[in-house]
Amino acid sequence: MIKRRQFLGSLTALGGGYLMSAYGQAFGAVTSGASPDGTTIPSASVIIDKMGSQWTVKNGVIYRNGLKVGNTYNVSLLLWYGGKIWHIGTGGQFYVCADLDVWLPCSDPRVPVAAPAGMFYGINGHYDYTYKPAQLVSILKGIGCTTYRVGCTDDPAQISAVSKLAQAFQSNGISLLVLINMGIYDSNGNLFPSESAAYNRGLQAAMSVANALKQYGVTMYECGNELTRQNATILDFTNAGTKAIDFNNLNWPVMRGAMRGMIDGVKAVQSSAKCGINFCVADIGAADALWDGMQPDGTGGHPKVRWDITTWHNYEVYGDIFNIGIDGSGPGFDLPTYCKARYGVPFMITEWNTGPEKTQDYRASYITKTLGNFYQGRKTRNVQSVMYYILDSGDNTFGIMKDGVALNPPYSAFASFVSGNPDN
Repeated sequence: MIKRRQFLGSLTALGGGYLMSAYGQAFGAVTSGASPDGTTIPSASVIIDKMGSQWTVKNGVIYRNGLKVGNTYNVSLLLWYGGKIWHIGTGGQFYVCADLDVWLPCSDPRVPVAAPAGMFYGINGHYDYTYKPAQLVSILKGIGCTTYRVGCTDDPAQISAVSKLAQAFQSNGISLLVLINMGIYDSNGNLFPSESAAYNRGLQAAMSVANALKQYGVTMYECGNELTRQNATILDFTNAGTKAIDFNNLNWPVMRGAMRGMIDGVKAVQSSAKCGINFCVADIGAADALWDGMQPDGTGGHPKVRWDITTWHNYEVYGDIFNIGIDGSGPGFDLPTYCKARYGVPFMITEWNTGPEKTQDYRASYITKTLGNFYQGRKTRNVQSVMYYILDSGDNTFGIMKDGVALNPPYSAFASFVSGNPDN
């Protein structure tokens, strides 16, 4: 949602994600009788998950309700953690049980990983704000934000505006996360005809953006905005995205090509820069398939998309990101813990907020509650930054300011939490 949009009346207002309100409230339910988090076999003899299924290990093979789960052998430990089932296989490799009972390699999810201090508090903005760069620096310092996310295409006017921001931020200790706002459609709004066409356009755009910004110390880029939640990529916007088959198999290569092109374009200009790919709702089905070079239909051997930062959008209707639901109205799982174990890179929540229809009092309360929830994850789940959407929305919906004037109580709630909870 990095571009200004009229929010209501459009399924794609947040890249197709936000208007799924009935779904978000049902997710995260916990089935009574589930085993305590962290239960293992051994020492327990059985693990009960949130669906009430019973997991056991016999002769090194994993069973659920008496039936084998995928292909396992010589299992030395079965683990229930963060709403998922994990095991250690031959040679000490960890695996997590994913879609269709496939075991995917990962690290031990229980190992805490602390993100480095200094950029936890962030906020979104637009390249075409009327605020001068110096004004933005002052505003961000006033609310305690050290990270600012802004979108940019390879349009010269946009690059010029973002370059001025980057130059001002560089000398004031503010990190800029630049969203390269290219995707799967050409300038006429048509889907790119092939993976290579999307790749080449992404490559060109990313090189132009990175070439302009590298001189101002920009080292973080987000490659595309909510590409898994476009009309051409998600089959049903009410799906949580936990299954690869939730996504359009035919158009998948175009999305993959755009992502790969943007990453390669940045790396060609700045080999040490960090590139992120963002996802919405509970899109681990998409993330896993991209990471492993899989198609939604289950075929493998395709180009892999490997990112340096896992980035996610988490609006209130999606549910608690630390207990977000699976497809249907199923029980929740700890998404940042899953990503930490699966991909082994830092995690950022690059957009979060409640809905535009909420009152200012509700928004203020939500800011305080949600920042408190996020703050607890920075020392264990490698949550490096959380970026509120948005500084100024041009009205009284999402922003905490309007035309340079604080919107209270949301502004005060944000600034007060940051000042009382240091990023150290």
